[in-house]
Amino acid sequence: MSNDQPSGSSILRPWLKRLARVFNEGPENREQLLLLLKEAKAQNLLDTEALSMMEGALHVSEMRVRDIMIPRAQMAVVDREDPLEKIISVVIDSAHSRFPVIDDDRSEVIGMLLAKDLLAYCGEGARRFYVRDLLRAAVFVPESKRLNVLLNEFRANRNHMAIVVDEYGDAAGLVTIEDVLEQIVGEIEDEHDFDDSSAILKRSETEFTIKAHTEIDDFNAYFGVDLDDDEFDTMAGLVTKALGHMPKRGERVEIDRFRFKVLRADSRRIHLLEVRLLPKD
Repeated sequence: MSNDQPSGSSILRPWLKRLARVFNEGPENREQLLLLLKEAKAQNLLDTEALSMMEGALHVSEMRVRDIMIPRAQMAVVDREDPLEKIISVVIDSAHSRFPVIDDDRSEVIGMLLAKDLLAYCGEGARRFYVRDLLRAAVFVPESKRLNVLLNEFRANRNHMAIVVDEYGDAAGLVTIEDVLEQIVGEIEDEHDFDDSSAILKRSETEFTIKAHTEIDDFNAYFGVDLDDDEFDTMAGLVTKALGHMPKRGERVEIDRFRFKVLRADSRRIHLLEVRLLPKD
């Protein structure tokens, strides 16, 4: 190494001194802390993923449940009077593992049903099914609860899902521990995910799952259509434009002869989309 070139340690030492000073004195604000973390990334002390997680953790402390909840209208629920066949149909169609159970008369959430609990009632010799026998207690949280507080409660109580209630005590939506964690670590693979080598997965003649970063050109070529790609390059951009805001999980929009449903999204981007072919007029 040339004597004119500074060594790695000579570059690192001033930055570490600054880091120690900031943390000893306390960062003056969130922006100062973020700037420090970005400088650490520039010095190769943090990788991109670590920086993203730290930024996500700081972001979570400022977010509230209402920012990420699944709205009530988009919740997959079962009625306490539903027969087993209808409940199983809901389980299969949604591919979820937990379901709020409602009282049809008042649409009140009276408990939770776990899909795995239905196994004992399937097949020959199965016992008589009563949904009330399988009800588990539901957890209720206000829309205004901070996400970092909710995450601590999920961990402490080993809960995975909570019903979100508005100021009048009515169910406004639901939130899961996965929803909160994804604000920190990004997308978490789930039952909808598929091989990284493929951008479009055919599930039936009319139903597909696509990755949101799929190029519009590739989508057009696959389906033999001509969706507009003048303003955006990806399907995520096209769906966001159609909705007019940053999409949330469960939102739907129709474009041309397709109905798009957001399967996975966080506060920053869409990850996965369901695509259904609409019948021709």
